[in-house]
Amino acid sequence: MGQIVGTRMISDGKTARQIFEEVMANPARSKFGFGEKLAIVNVDFQNAYTRIDEFKTAYETDPLQIAHTNTISRLARAKDMPVIWTHVAYMDDASDAGIWGTRTNTPDSLQNIKIDSRRHAFDDRCEIDEAKDAIYTKRMPSAFFETPLQSLLVWHKVDTVVVTGGSTSGCVRATAVDSLSRGYRTIVPIETCADKHESYHFANLTDLQLKYADVEPVQTVIDWLEAR
Repeated sequence: MGQIVGTRMISDGKTARQIFEEVMANPARSKFGFGEKLAIVNVDFQNAYTRIDEFKTAYETDPLQIAHTNTISRLARAKDMPVIWTHVAYMDDASDAGIWGTRTNTPDSLQNIKIDSRRHAFDDRCEIDEAKDAIYTKRMPSAFFETPLQSLLVWHKVDTVVVTGGSTSGCVRATAVDSLSRGYRTIVPIETCADKHESYHFANLTDLQLKYADVEPVQTVIDWLEAR
């Protein structure tokens, strides 16, 4: 057998958080960077996922997640850059959840987030400008899937998408991958994302950083917007 130049799967006992910190400390690739105009896409800041005092499906990572998201959304708005908020909900018969809604059927199940319910509603800590911000109810993980998001970004001549929200391993990741796939420079601010377990959170941040996005401290986005 010849010399091996590729990689056999590594198993070194490191935690997902340790790997993330090592990757961030020693970036091996150049960044996509910011372009000329960004959009802030805030994914699923709804009570079902943010209110840990109310719902079993909710989770918290950084207690200041929503405050950081409000900050960058406010700055983007002030610079005439679009802000988009998504949340998830389904019809009474859950037919629009499709196969995704078939694994469980409890009051906490995904497909039982009903339109205009408390679980569907945005967390009231979110500072949403209903006169300026776009608000979409989505059914699947990505904020791009069967929503007007792509058309809105084209209209605004956006070239950079900042993705916040939850979960890091689910809808944030799906949105970031779709963003890159559509040709956008994609930024994921660390403090603005959340997940149920640090392994999911940090493993997916690592994967995003290595492949699909620039994973950055939220201050990097603040600094860029303030300098515009």
